[in-house]
Amino acid sequence: MTDLVIINPSAAHGIYGPLGDDLIAVEPPLWSRIIAGYVRDRGFSVKIIDAEALRMTGDQVADAISSNALGAAPELICIAVYGHQPSASTQQMWGARELAHALKKRCPQIPIVMVGGHPSALPARTVAEESVDYVVKGEGPTQIVGLLNGIDPQEIAGLYRKVETALYSLPMHNLVSAPLEEDMKRFHGAAWDLLPMHLYRAHNWQCFGENVENRQPYASIFTSLGCPYKCQFCCINSPFDSNRYRMRQPSDVVDEIEFLHEEHGVSTFKITDEMFILNERHYTEICKGLIDRDLGHKLNIWAYARVDTVKPATLTMLRAAGIRWLALGIESGSKLVRDGAHKVLKHDDIVGTVQTIQAHDINVIGNFMFGLRDDDELTMTQTLDLAMACMPDFANFYCTMAYPGSALYAQAIKEGWTLPSSWRGYSQHNDDCRPLDTEHISGADVLRFRDEAFNTFFDSQAYGNHVRNKFGMATLVHVHGMTSYKLKRKLLEAAE
Repeated sequence: MTDLVIINPSAAHGIYGPLGDDLIAVEPPLWSRIIAGYVRDRGFSVKIIDAEALRMTGDQVADAISSNALGAAPELICIAVYGHQPSASTQQMWGARELAHALKKRCPQIPIVMVGGHPSALPARTVAEESVDYVVKGEGPTQIVGLLNGIDPQEIAGLYRKVETALYSLPMHNLVSAPLEEDMKRFHGAAWDLLPMHLYRAHNWQCFGENVENRQPYASIFTSLGCPYKCQFCCINSPFDSNRYRMRQPSDVVDEIEFLHEEHGVSTFKITDEMFILNERHYTEICKGLIDRDLGHKLNIWAYARVDTVKPATLTMLRAAGIRWLALGIESGSKLVRDGAHKVLKHDDIVGTVQTIQAHDINVIGNFMFGLRDDDELTMTQTLDLAMACMPDFANFYCTMAYPGSALYAQAIKEGWTLPSSWRGYSQHNDDCRPLDTEHISGADVLRFRDEAFNTFFDSQAYGNHVRNKFGMATLVHVHGMTSYKLKRKLLEAAE
């Protein structure tokens, strides 16, 4: 008998809408690995069903478990609700809800615990609304081990539970997250043998150039958890209940990359940290380890940074270690709007930093946001102008969302702002997308501007020349294929 089955729900078809399947990355589920490794280390048997990678619907997963296709029924099922990025948990609830409902219908005798960024941000609501028995406020591994050990749920800190159809009144001390794990060696996530490694695929932009049509094999790893910053729109710290920053041992990170490269042939990696380029000693030790083992020239790694954390003196070493892409959270072209988002960055510093990174043969993906609270048509135009001035090698254009777990969500609830009518509406790319209204313009205006800005940037002659000169004609053709997809937007159709 398997003690625990961890499921990464399939939600891409609901999150991305009509985007071509070839454009979507398929990423190994980080927290499924962390939980699996933690639980196995304590003597329990574990299986992972990555329904996203396997393209399994909730009904198909439930059928596999109820028919014993995976072996005897497990003692406990864990649904891990995380996405490719820190703000992607809420829209994952679309697939998680479908999965939980199917499991409870076919396997009512097996208890279900749900973990993730969204459930941790809204634990009471999640346990009340979803077809689950338990919801974790916190990271999850310790609560799951407690359940497997038969500990009374009332005694497990951070565990919300449901009795029949009513919320169980837990003592207040159990309504807070469990203490964070301080020993990152316990969160090693060494459960790669439980995953379908042949199915994972990198983002299209990470493979611009000779490999634009060949994005496998692929893996994502973490070197730290949490973030010390407090951006109003970010919900990264909802499972941690603090602005903590915990780091793995650099040698463990290098060991993992080397293992994946040698055993699974992986050269293309994502570092999932919310901010890899932050603690200089930490990331330079990792880079030195990769260089010392003669791995850097074989790798294509991307990681997150901030304009104000990038140090030019370290860029040569980063490139030698295989860091070929840095993702910068630039957000807005308006100083007023940036200040309101607690990112006090100067226009010239942003453009200069992008150019300096590129001069060191490291590509830049710029992340820009439309619809921050102070935004209007002018400031959003300034953001698009900044994107054109920076000319990153790729760009993401987002609408501002009040994700559960963020300060912006708490403010939205307090002040009665209009939010999406379903969790699916928090996705940036599907037809239900519903951004926040700003103080000056409607969410529909924000969404319309975002979609037009995307096409303005990627269809511009300046970007086309940049891509052709740097990555070649095949990549430019690929970009043109990407921009041929037109997103359906119910909000815009209703406004017409």
